[in-house]
Amino acid sequence: MRVRTCFLLLLCLLACGGCAREKSTAQLLEDLKGSQERDRLIAVRLLPQRKGDAAQIVPALIEALKDKAGDVRCSAAIGLGSFGEQAKDAIPALQAAQRDRDARVREAAGIALSRIDPNVAPKAAPNSPHRQ
Repeated sequence: MRVRTCFLLLLCLLACGGCAREKSTAQLLEDLKGSQERDRLIAVRLLPQRKGDAAQIVPALIEALKDKAGDVRCSAAIGLGSFGEQAKDAIPALQAAQRDRDARVREAAGIALSRIDPNVAPKAAPNSPHRQ
């Protein structure tokens, strides 16, 4: 009986490994302003999944385009692109991000612009691997 009880307890612990409470949009927005790069990166990657909160998230992602970490800036651009037309306010910031020192950010900004408004997106070079 003792082995069976231990087995059941272990099974319950394993099952609850994913039981951590999901952060609210407000908590993720706070994390995005935090001092820990890891927290900012997680927040910037999770926020675009909250399409219903676009009015709060888009301005926060625009601000994240100024983050000191390239990974956060790149993820912010990708996230803005996922909002499509809801992120029209991000166009000037994304155009500025096309001059970022990080090539990944520049590319992500161009892709995001094409998803938000194809008329303002940069045209791909004829021999570019990203040409559509």
